[in-house]
Amino acid sequence: MKRSALQMITVIMVASCLGWFAAVQQRSESFAQDAQHPSVARSDGSQLPKPDPAFTGKIGETYKESTPSYPQPVKAPQGSPNVLLILLDDVGFGMCSTFGGPVPTPHMDRLADNGLKYTRFHTTALCSPTRGALLAGRNHHSVSTGVIIEMGTGYPGYTGIIPKNTALVSEVLRDNGYATGMFGKWHNTPEPDISPAGPFDRWPTGLGFDYFYGFNQGETHQFYPTIYRNTTWVPQPKSPEQGYHFTADMTDEAIAWTRNIRAANPDQPWFNYFSTSGVHAPHHAPKDWLAKYVGKFDYGWDKQRELTHAKQLELGIIPSGTKLTPRPKQIPAWNEQSADAKKVYARLMENYAAYMAYTDHEVGRLIDSLRDSGELDNTLILYVVGDNGASAEGGLEGTFSEIASLVGLQLGLASTIKRIDEIGGPKSEPHVPVGWAWAMTAPFQWTKQVASHFGGTRNPMIVHWPNGIKAKGETRTQFHHVIDVVPTILEACHIPEPKTVNGINQKPIEGISMVYSFEDGRAKDRRSTQYFELATNRAIYHDGWVACSQYGLPWETAGRGDGFLTAPWELYDIERDFSEADNLAAKHPEKLKELITLFKEQARQYDVLPLDSRFSERMDPKLRIAGPPKTHWNYFGNSVWLPEPIGPQLFPRPFTLTASLDIPKGGAEGVVTCVGAFSCGWTLYIKDTKPVFHYTYFDVADATIAGSAPVPEGKVTLGTEFIPDGTKEGSGTLKLVVNGKQVAEGHLKRTAFRHGLEPFEVGRDSITPIDSIYANRGDFAFTGKIEKITFNLTKMK
Repeated sequence: MKRSALQMITVIMVASCLGWFAAVQQRSESFAQDAQHPSVARSDGSQLPKPDPAFTGKIGETYKESTPSYPQPVKAPQGSPNVLLILLDDVGFGMCSTFGGPVPTPHMDRLADNGLKYTRFHTTALCSPTRGALLAGRNHHSVSTGVIIEMGTGYPGYTGIIPKNTALVSEVLRDNGYATGMFGKWHNTPEPDISPAGPFDRWPTGLGFDYFYGFNQGETHQFYPTIYRNTTWVPQPKSPEQGYHFTADMTDEAIAWTRNIRAANPDQPWFNYFSTSGVHAPHHAPKDWLAKYVGKFDYGWDKQRELTHAKQLELGIIPSGTKLTPRPKQIPAWNEQSADAKKVYARLMENYAAYMAYTDHEVGRLIDSLRDSGELDNTLILYVVGDNGASAEGGLEGTFSEIASLVGLQLGLASTIKRIDEIGGPKSEPHVPVGWAWAMTAPFQWTKQVASHFGGTRNPMIVHWPNGIKAKGETRTQFHHVIDVVPTILEACHIPEPKTVNGINQKPIEGISMVYSFEDGRAKDRRSTQYFELATNRAIYHDGWVACSQYGLPWETAGRGDGFLTAPWELYDIERDFSEADNLAAKHPEKLKELITLFKEQARQYDVLPLDSRFSERMDPKLRIAGPPKTHWNYFGNSVWLPEPIGPQLFPRPFTLTASLDIPKGGAEGVVTCVGAFSCGWTLYIKDTKPVFHYTYFDVADATIAGSAPVPEGKVTLGTEFIPDGTKEGSGTLKLVVNGKQVAEGHLKRTAFRHGLEPFEVGRDSITPIDSIYANRGDFAFTGKIEKITFNLTKMK
């Protein structure tokens, strides 16, 4: 009886196993069929990431009767080119020799001579907006980047948060088999996310880049940068005295990355987004490059405009008969400047030019590395010469420190002339005056920020691809915009526009591929309409006409008011008037009215509304924080490193700082906490057993408040209290306290709400010393134990 039951169980088990094997076999065959059925597995590129590959082998009872099918990685289409997207920063249309400008750019010349020059290509007039539009293939408001990320507001077109339904080209290429790397300036992560806590989904590595080496905000010091590798801050590899410059560093990283990709996989194409700092302020040029331009600009900005215009006509960069637009009345004439002013302004321009020439040299090193490795011919290079026009943010007199300008202090000519020989060096943060920025946008009106006119939005572009384009050394005059780069890349790489990415339906790409123009210089424009808007400077292009309205001055960043509502509109026939020199508004009022109506339609369609003329006022962090602003911060341990906007927001408001320390036997020294840099910042440290608070404010209002008694051993409470005077300069009294007892008091003449480009730290001063007294002590790390530091905003007394 028992044996019969056992036999029965055995029969059932065998039958079950055979049934299971049959089911597996059937499922494998079913998967193989599904893989060929697009409704089951969308592997055609319309859905990203592509689904896991189906098992197409055979499963038998053992491996001997089975056929494996190992999942293979996604591969780019056969023969896909590498893609190198180069973006320069704050370079006007008339700066580089390639396009008639005064700065020699031989490496750019060489690419143009063997590629195509686009002379009617356009950007958005500002950093983050251009970068978001460039990578997404949609208008800047469509990707919620109507202004720079630091000025995000709570409206759909202006959050500074790139939506999930506008996937970047980096993600599309990566999910189609490309290796992806990004080097240099990013400036598209929401400012609150730039911290060790993230979130990191809107950092480069969260938006399709396998690798990132660069900086995350709008600018960085070239000799003392704030660098991230992927999502982690890293110190620079060597000092300025050892020859360090960030542009060279990022180039070294980019070259190494492309070579390592090729070493690891001979067939995988790569996408390299090479986004230089050059030539955004602060303008830093190596000393040997600066020496090449001494005396080259002594004739001034008015003469330079004339020289550039003549050269552009000679080279055919601009059509015959193009007029040179006149100097706006708001910009002073060169001949009206004093001898001292001319000396300073010429030196600032020499430095600016040297920085551009050096940037060209470093881009050239990257190109030469591709030529040497045999990869240049099958690399599609799209070289956008500037993310907007030249910057007028240095003010009418230029500045020795543009960081001072950002916090509302114009140092002026008198300050710069005292340190003229330091311009361009590690202890400077210089910016050219408005006149030179305007000269670098010849032959157009205006500069960066002014989206109404081509001085702010027309930037040249070069396309170079020997394996893909037969035409060489030719000029293309089709009207195009930065949003056209993504569809150009996708068409050239035979990659479809995805409809869903990570399960999210995508907003259609708004750009138009430029591939049609590669071999046909006379091809009819395929872009018939394009709007422009930045802080209420606005314009609309349609079928050869431009209507525009300019409002506010780019070097006056606050208090612009609502006058844009009544600002006049201008009208230009740019098919006959390349430089927008002849305003036809009075002659063709109906055409003007038609275009203004079209602008309003585009504004509604692309989330441009509401129009907002505020600029620096939008820096207020309360615009980006839900609920009441923070008034209390706690930090623990000796190693805290945060970008300043993520750290405690203190001056010029009243506050207390309380540090709970454990001082070892024999005493301790080093930085307890600090924020900022050599030019502007504050630091609390212990030296020679005594506490010190130091505030530096651009050599204008430095203060050192030193304790009168030593800090004892053991458990100690070290603190400060700041009591503002209520002045617009942010002055006030600072008290230094040890174990509840006041040990020092001093007056701060000026304070700032932000202190430049370097971080808030606990336990060290990592990049440049805020107080020169410990300049030879490295990061002057604290040798005791920091248990806790608390900051509290208090009420005015």
